[in-house]
This record gives sequence, C-alpha cells and structure tokens, in this order.
Amino acid sequence: MPRAKFESLPKRADFLRAAARGLKVARPGVVVQIHATSPEAAVRMGLTASRKIGDAVRRNRARRRLREAFRLELADRAGAGSPLRGADIVLIARKDSGTVDFAELRATLKTIFNATLVPRTLGSDVVADGSA
Repeated sequence: MPRAKFESLPKRADFLRAAARGLKVARPGVVVQIHATSPEAAVRMGLTASRKIGDAVRRNRARRRLREAFRLELADRAGAGSPLRGADIVLIARKDSGTVDFAELRATLKTIFNATLVPRTLGSDVVADGSA
C-alpha cells in the first residue's frame, strides 16, 4: 500500500476555523471536524487529545491510532483514484480512542468520509446534518 502523505494543521487558528465553520461528526472513539478549503489544496489533518483522555501514554496512543487510521484511509482513497483534496480535517480523540478495535476505528472514519466528502471532495454539497 502506498504511503499516504498529508500536511498537518500548524496553527491554533486552523483548528478554531475548522471548529467554527466546519462540519462536526461525533462517533464512538473520535470526533471529526471537516472544513472545506480550495479544491486544489492538499488535505491537512490535525489531532487533539485532551487530558480527559488520560495520562500522556493514553493520549499518545490515541493520537497514534487516529493518525494511522487516517493515513490508511487516505492511502485507500488515493489507490482507488479518489484522493481527498481541499479539506482541513481535525480528529479529536475520545476516551475510548486508544482501546476501541482498530478495524472499527477505520470503519468509522471511512463512513464519515464517505457521507461527507462524496461525490466531490467538499464544497457546497457537504452533508450538513451529520447523519453519517
């Protein structure tokens, strides 16, 4: 499987913009905030895990698992010819992010992206009700 590349969200303002203007979908294990940018822009991903998750070991494990699930989803889409483009995506870890089955975590991300990013990779046709 090809190694998927994505940029990170470097600034707090980027996280706040995604929270304020983007679509928010909450599922067991993860909360996803998606903000549309220009269609030509690369996908950017940010991760956050507050101390509510647990100690540093648990927070880091949750971040690693979310990052890898996102990377694999990106690679699957690139391999299928429908890469994600033009979005800032924030993944917020929940208490069970570090313990939920990894396949379930991947399936959750896949479901969210299919419901919100298809047929185009964002734009005016984003599903706003969050019923993914």
